[in-house]
Parts: sequence; C-alpha cells; structure tokens
Amino acid sequence: MEPLPEHTIPFTGLKDGTHEFEFELGPSFFESAHEEEFEGGQVKAVVRLDKTPTLLVANMHLEGTVAVRCDHCNAPMNQPISGDQRQIFQLHGEEQPDDDELVVLDARAHSINLTHYFFECLRLSLPARHVHPAGQCDPEVDAVLGKLALEQEPVPDPRWDALQKLKPKRP
Repeated sequence: MEPLPEHTIPFTGLKDGTHEFEFELGPSFFESAHEEEFEGGQVKAVVRLDKTPTLLVANMHLEGTVAVRCDHCNAPMNQPISGDQRQIFQLHGEEQPDDDELVVLDARAHSINLTHYFFECLRLSLPARHVHPAGQCDPEVDAVLGKLALEQEPVPDPRWDALQKLKPKRP
C-alpha cells in the first residue's frame, strides 16, 4: 500500500516521552488500499507514540466500521472492527533484524509513515467471515438458500463409540 502523507508523524521535533495522535481512515485510505474486499469504511486510529533517544514505540488502536459484502447473501454490510498493534522503530540502526515488530530507520529519517501499519492492523482485525447478524441477511437470498439446503440427519461415526469404551469409568 502506498504511504499517504496524512499518516506521517515527524518525530525529530518531539521531546522524549509519550505523545498521542489521531487519524481518520476514510475514503482516500480505502481507495488507495486497492483491496477488492473493502468497499469503504470509517475507522478512527489512535496512536500513542513513546519516544526515547533510540526507539519509537507506536501503539495503535483502530476502531470503526469497514464496508464489505456479506459472505452469506452478498449484500453490503458494515463490519465493526476493533484492533490493536504495536510497532517498534529503532533510530540510527545499522542492520535489519529478523524481528517483524522492529523496523530499523535510516540515520537520515526524520518522520515515520503509518499507512502500511494501519492497513496491517485493519486486515488482522477483520474476521475471516463477514456475515450479517441473524435475521438481517437479504430475505430473497435466504429463501433461495433455504430451498437449496439439504436436510439430513448426521450419521454418527462408529469410531466414536469405540473411543467411548476406552474412557475410564468414574464412580
């Protein structure tokens, strides 16, 4: 995902300590994500940045809704999301470690852009399956799916009976 300038935090002028920033992830964010699954959304990102002489620790919290399609009826829906992520930036580092949570910044860097990390947090916060709450799916699609559903009684697996016999009996 391309970095958006509105998600940049210049850290060179910040004093050591904790600083808080708020960002709105709206239409421009979702358009630049180029993610077919996202049809839009409104998400608030709160970043608590802890600055020390050698590290920047960004604790991100995302809260809001993302417009997606229901996996059951394919109707549009707003999926609520809430997620947290921590990203550590090492200042003036020499080598790139194997740690995904640690990013080494160039000695000339004076700002960090969080667009990519917002996208990661958002992606990880979305459930794997997006379904309307019970009774809110498209009634026409529900009716068609109800007609196509096979109604059969599950056949018990005889192996479970053999395993039940191996269980110790309790008094």
